[in-house]
Amino acid sequence: MYKIVKKRLLNSTVTMMDVYAPLVAEKAQAGQFIILRVDENGERIPLTVAGFNRALGTVRIIFQIVGGTTMRLNEKKEGEFIRDFVGPLGNATKTENLKKVCIVGGGVGCAIALPVAQKFHDEGCEVHSIIGFRNKDLVILEDEFKSCSDKLTIVTDDGSYGQKGVVTLPLKQSIESGEKYDEVITIGPLIMMKFVVATTRPYNIPTTVSMNPIMIDGTGMCGGCRLTVGGKTAFACVDGPDFNGFDVDFDEAMARSNIYAEFEKTEREACCNLFKKEAK
Repeated sequence: MYKIVKKRLLNSTVTMMDVYAPLVAEKAQAGQFIILRVDENGERIPLTVAGFNRALGTVRIIFQIVGGTTMRLNEKKEGEFIRDFVGPLGNATKTENLKKVCIVGGGVGCAIALPVAQKFHDEGCEVHSIIGFRNKDLVILEDEFKSCSDKLTIVTDDGSYGQKGVVTLPLKQSIESGEKYDEVITIGPLIMMKFVVATTRPYNIPTTVSMNPIMIDGTGMCGGCRLTVGGKTAFACVDGPDFNGFDVDFDEAMARSNIYAEFEKTEREACCNLFKKEAK
């Protein structure tokens, strides 16, 4: 059992938790993930390590409330426990020998991008961060990105905060203004990462994407997280989650990600009905 030592709502749909898991915290690195079960009857879900404190033995997770399991997880309070918390899994993001990078995050993907930006910053790399959201109410982690970025640009779809537009606009402007990035790292919705790659490809700027498809075991056995990368099958859990964006078949990945959309909707509705009954 793993104790929730801190819980904070970042916005109406995104929650942050610090979980006491000292063995995981001891080994965790930026870019890796954990798999948890809320209770003994729960499904296994992967969540990226959004931070860690080795001294306190805690691991930070940030999740969006989209389905039944994340709804159940969000019902947990500080001092309560999560049944299983396994990790760290996957490969850490490579940050060595880079002098200037651009981190591009979208929505809750910014929670994954933040520890990567922090690691680059701690290693003395010049960090430019571009983070995008649908509107002002959904902006998260602004202060945290400011503290680790030499340049921070915030965009919103509707222009209610920061610049109006999508993340590829300031990215292209930066490139065309003469910024020389050793690498662009992008983390967020598949469609966003696809267009970030389309933006950097003409300039041949190395671009890393973080892939987070459906996973079950997290060790490469179930095959649920398979992707086509460079024309070959890869598994996000053991070969990733970071990949060369130029090699990823995004159209296939997006088609696979929609397979369980209806199931998630059904589970979410079932949870809503359950919570309503319990509240009576």
